[in-house]
Amino acid sequence: MTPSLPHQGASPDEPSRPPEDRRHVIRRRAITLLIIVLLIGVPAGYLVISADQSRDSGKDKEAKYSATGLTAGWPSNVQRRLYQVPIPHPSNQVAYYETNNWKTSRLYVQFQTTHLGLDEFLKNIGVSRADLKKGDIAISDRDQDITGWKFTGTGSRPGDYFGLIREQKNPDPTLDVVVNTGNATYPFVYVVSRTVP
Repeated sequence: MTPSLPHQGASPDEPSRPPEDRRHVIRRRAITLLIIVLLIGVPAGYLVISADQSRDSGKDKEAKYSATGLTAGWPSNVQRRLYQVPIPHPSNQVAYYETNNWKTSRLYVQFQTTHLGLDEFLKNIGVSRADLKKGDIAISDRDQDITGWKFTGTGSRPGDYFGLIREQKNPDPTLDVVVNTGNATYPFVYVVSRTVP
């Protein structure tokens, strides 16, 4: 058996505190609980509200593109570099879709840009406006079906279409490009980049 240590008595100089009454204990605990709820609840509530707003704003874009397989937003930097699709700034209505199989990988991209942005894009893929041919729908019917793009008939954008095929030796991708000039200020660009793994 171990001997018990002696208890130190209260200092004679310190006045002894009276024990807390029940109301004071309850009030102190309620205030502590309120502080904890505010410290945890307010940030958590803010996160829930902002996540809900973010989800709602994305639903509209996703609904617009979900029927076509396209995803609203920019392809990753790696995808843009691998498929050599340099989307210019500024661009809007950007959407993309990637398919991969043992034979061919494809990146489908659409965007609307300025005339300067179009010139920059064409320059970066190694061509110019002079290479675009009026009425040349360079994107195949198969690729149009995958993305839901329509270049003729109902559902197509009004205006003229120009196209080109930028062929390159493997491993560089081949790019099929169609440009719609229905909006005189902001041309719309469609690209299919094909690469053989």
